[in-house]
Amino acid sequence: MPPIPPAQTCLRAATRSTTTSLQSRQIQLPASLNPTRAFSTAAPSFYKQTSVPGSDLRIPTASGAHPEIPPYPYGPRQTYHQSNTGLYGSASIRFGNNVSEKNEIKTRRNWRPNVQQKRIWSKSLGMFVRTRVTTRVLRTIDKVGGLDEYLLGRKPQRVKDLGPWGWKLRWRIMQTPVVRARLAAEREALGLPPKEEAEIALESLQTLPGGVAAREALLAETDQMLAKETEFELGTEEASGTAQPGFMSEKKPQQ
Repeated sequence: MPPIPPAQTCLRAATRSTTTSLQSRQIQLPASLNPTRAFSTAAPSFYKQTSVPGSDLRIPTASGAHPEIPPYPYGPRQTYHQSNTGLYGSASIRFGNNVSEKNEIKTRRNWRPNVQQKRIWSKSLGMFVRTRVTTRVLRTIDKVGGLDEYLLGRKPQRVKDLGPWGWKLRWRIMQTPVVRARLAAEREALGLPPKEEAEIALESLQTLPGGVAAREALLAETDQMLAKETEFELGTEEASGTAQPGFMSEKKPQQ
C-alpha cells in the first residue's frame, strides 16, 4: 500500500476532529426547525369569540362539551368531520375523474367545498360571530336576511344543514331578549299560551307526591300498559262526585 501524502492525512484528521466535536456538543434544534418532529394530536382552538355585550352567557365553543344545550337531533356527522365545526350546509368532499382529451384516460380526483373563515354580524347578539362557512351558505344567509334568520329556520332540511355547530349558535341566539320576545309574539299570534305557563304545567307534572321516584314509577307503569295494550281506567263515578243513579249504566235490551 503506498504511503498517504501528508496533505490527505491532515484533511482526514481535521474531518475526524470536526465530527467528534459536533457529537460531543449534542446540538439540539428547536421543535419548529426539527424535520423529524411528530405531528401534534391536540385539538386546535376554534373561533376565539369575544364576550357578548350586556350578557354573562358566552358563545359556545365549536368543539367543547355544553351539557346545558339540548343534543343535536341528527347527531355528529360521520363523514367529513370538519363540517361539525362550521356552517357547511350539506357540502362534502366529492370524488370523480379527470379524463384526458386525447386517450380518455381517467385519473381519480376530488373536489373540496369552498370554505372561508368569516365574521358574520348577528342582530340579536349585537356582535360579529367568527365561524367557518362555505360560500354557498353565505349566499343563503344573504338571501334570507342575515345570520339570525338562517339559524332560526324551521324546515327539517335547514336543521340538517346547520350541523352541530350551527345548532349551538341557534340555541345561543334563542336566549337573547330580542329572539325571546319574537317567539312570544309568534305564540300569541297562534293562540298558544305563553311559554312560562307551559313551563309551570311541566313542573306540576314533575312535582307528584313522592318526588321524582313516583314520577318515574308512573311513567314505567304507563309504558308497560301500552306494551300490553291494556285499557286505561280514567276514573269511576264515585270518584268524580257527579254520579247519578243509572247514569251511563248498561241497560238490558227490551224484548
